[in-house]
Amino acid sequence: MAVSEDWRAHIEAWKSSGLRQTDYCRQHQLNYNSFITRLSEYRKTQGADKPVLIPVTVSNESIGSPTQTHPLVLTLKQGHRLELPETVSVQWLLALLRGLT
Repeated sequence: MAVSEDWRAHIEAWKSSGLRQTDYCRQHQLNYNSFITRLSEYRKTQGADKPVLIPVTVSNESIGSPTQTHPLVLTLKQGHRLELPETVSVQWLLALLRGLT
């Protein structure tokens, strides 16, 4: 279902408002569940639900001492973070990434 121009305007206004979704809905007398539904539809049209992989370069300077362990951190644009131990298997990580796409 396409998101109407009215809902698009509300979503853009909410994004730039700095308000929590519930507060924005209350101030504008919008049904919160309807807002969430339209926001989900909007994000699908924007491709925001698809994970984006970016290239990473690792240098010896960024690794630190050879005895230190560093977790693998995946960060999504929305701010969600997933920390994995550096001992996680490559096969498991590939299965996880395939599940996200």
